[in-house]
Amino acid sequence: MATNYPTSLDTSSTTLRTDIASTDDLDASGKEHDLQTNNVNAAAIAVETKLGTGASNAASATAGHVLTHSSGGATAWAATGDDTTKLPLAGGTLSGAVVAADQIISRPVFKDYGETAVTNATSGATETLDLESGNVFDLTLSANCTITLSNPPASGTSGSFTLILRQDGAGSRTVTWPASVDWASATAPTLTTDASAVDVLTFMTVDGGTVWLGFVAGQALG
Repeated sequence: MATNYPTSLDTSSTTLRTDIASTDDLDASGKEHDLQTNNVNAAAIAVETKLGTGASNAASATAGHVLTHSSGGATAWAATGDDTTKLPLAGGTLSGAVVAADQIISRPVFKDYGETAVTNATSGATETLDLESGNVFDLTLSANCTITLSNPPASGTSGSFTLILRQDGAGSRTVTWPASVDWASATAPTLTTDASAVDVLTFMTVDGGTVWLGFVAGQALG
């Protein structure tokens, strides 16, 4: 009995007799058993076409591997689909980044977690805080600076970030905030302008950045 897959696919033009009809008798002269053989061959062709070609067989495959298909009709046993390539339900250790693509992750319990901090060495006259880059920004003012906020979460999703605002060695730097920031009593805080001073501010939005609620977390920390 054959044990390996064929090295090339059979076709009806080379394998099947075309002069056998479904109404032929199995014992017709010159056609004994040919109808049955034709049916078996047709089934074999269907299986070969479905599985493709390759010399490996299930007996030689690694436990847990599955039969996979590649271009050209070839097949091979591979780890694709093996549970060892997926994070098991009982737990596991990730070996790379996970991109959730704005999907909901329900009921997680976080422990020993961190947030991406974006450090801007010097601000210049303008600075854009991109929330796709991180949720903590460490910005040193090197000039009077106009700040822009970009890429907040979609409306209906709460988004927030923390801004560590540092004065450079000269100090006396000011900030122009976006009109979308809503401060307490509609008044922006007075920043600490001493040289090397540090203020920390937090912001949150629930409407896609149409309105940012701004809060002072701490001042004159430097």
